[in-house]
Amino acid sequence: MTEITVAALQLSFTDDMKADIANTATLVIEAAGKGADVILPPELFQGYYFCRHEHESFFARAYPVAEHPAVIEMQRIARAHKVAIPTSIFERDGPHYYNTLVMIDEMGEIMGIYRKSHIPDGPGYEEKYYFRPGNTGFKVWKTRKATIGVGICWDQWYPEVARAMMLMGAEVLFYPTAIGSEPEEPELDTRRMWQRAMIGHAVSNIVPVVAANRIGTEEGQSFYGHSFVTNHFGDITAELQPGEEGVLVETLNLAKAHEKRAAFGFFRDRRPELYGRLAQDI
Repeated sequence: MTEITVAALQLSFTDDMKADIANTATLVIEAAGKGADVILPPELFQGYYFCRHEHESFFARAYPVAEHPAVIEMQRIARAHKVAIPTSIFERDGPHYYNTLVMIDEMGEIMGIYRKSHIPDGPGYEEKYYFRPGNTGFKVWKTRKATIGVGICWDQWYPEVARAMMLMGAEVLFYPTAIGSEPEEPELDTRRMWQRAMIGHAVSNIVPVVAANRIGTEEGQSFYGHSFVTNHFGDITAELQPGEEGVLVETLNLAKAHEKRAAFGFFRDRRPELYGRLAQDI
């Protein structure tokens, strides 16, 4: 295929799982109605970003993949509207817990899972209390219109993740996110850094990027939105503003991206024999 229509969702959450899944579903259906082929909700869209606290009671929010209410609902919508939905959940796998992306295809089937590789740990983002580091390795999936790669939030800051997915055949990179204010550094505004990191992936890999973030204030922590889509040159072609709930829908020219990727020579001129230091511990 030469084109794919992508969507990113941006919304706030109530911390009522049933309501939050329903609100997300409404926007997924809206995006499907606008012609989207792949629709990206934000990270952990089933409620508040609970990782600001270390509370053992929050482990009850996790479910096995096939039993998760968000997965079940997104499967239903994917099947009804013939769209693919990368679905971010808190996964329970026996005694283990992960921040997991469940890739649901256009028939509502689970294509596979990706478990978040990079787990942050700091004020307001204490994910290491809840999540084991992912053990799936990076993943790409061949949807009806394109092969896509998906990283989860903190993964988006690592150029190695984007490059690995590109080497695996990704044609579009997706990043579901929950990011906002820093409780210990209220003067630190990371929104431009956050966008620039992913714009860099677009430029250095000649690939479109889609990022979906949440909005709203949750127990004093504000999430800044700025969900966006870039083309393969890193130009932001669609963006939602802080506090703006809605759907971004953008059609991407994959044939042109493929052509330009070859012309720029970034993959032709790679020197992997020189990159061994990247795989070594500091």
